[in-house]
Amino acid sequence: MTYSIAQAAERSGLSIDTLRYYERIGLVDPPARDSGGRRSYSDEDLSWLEFLTKLRTTGMPIRLMREYAQLRHKGLATAGRRKQLLYDHRTDVRQRIAELQACLAILDYKITNYADIEAKMAGESLVQEVSA
Repeated sequence: MTYSIAQAAERSGLSIDTLRYYERIGLVDPPARDSGGRRSYSDEDLSWLEFLTKLRTTGMPIRLMREYAQLRHKGLATAGRRKQLLYDHRTDVRQRIAELQACLAILDYKITNYADIEAKMAGESLVQEVSA
């Protein structure tokens, strides 16, 4: 199946401008062209875009994404380096997750603290109303 750039953008969740940018910097191979000269994306192209989106979402720098894309074109001989890139990035992602979990714990503590304060204040208001 093939997709226009608008369809590829919709399916990938990326903007048309981002698709063109990714093509320009070498993250995405120039897609095939239809008879009218318009870009025509394949299911394989969309799978690659999905992978790139995951890398970007996890915070991989464009520089490393480009290195990975270039290595991909060189074939299986680069599998070790590609694995190492992903391994190193996974370590970074795990560290960021741990940081976020620590931040989440602080937020949970603060929310619980404010809920306790509100409950105490509501209880004091109730006592004052009953006393009146």
